[in-house]
Amino acid sequence: MNTEMLLKELKFKAVRSGGAGGQHVNKVSSKIELTFDLQNSESFSEEEKALLIQKLKSKLTKENILLLQCDESRSQHKNKEIAIDRFLKIIADGLKVQKPRKATKPSKSSIHKRLEKKKKTAFKKALRNKMNFE
Repeated sequence: MNTEMLLKELKFKAVRSGGAGGQHVNKVSSKIELTFDLQNSESFSEEEKALLIQKLKSKLTKENILLLQCDESRSQHKNKEIAIDRFLKIIADGLKVQKPRKATKPSKSSIHKRLEKKKKTAFKKALRNKMNFE
């Protein structure tokens, strides 16, 4: 993953942030909106794009554009850095290929323990039945 090339493809937009801050909030655009067009990106191969689209489908728009917002800080620069870090983490996590799970058999001792436990509970429940004294 070429980070420099990725960062060149990002688009940033500064927007007015909500929340506490009084008059300062109404004057300054400190919230950052990051957009990344995954479909038209030159940083990824077609296989990587397909993998990212599949894994990030809940975060993508219909046009396969990734939108991230950050308004954690009062500083526009800090918000931009936080948004970039989040973006890189999302992309790195999306490109990870999960190892297939190896099926294993239960051990003989675990099977034996399970059967013993079953017998004990069955015996315990059998004692709860009404006795026939005839």
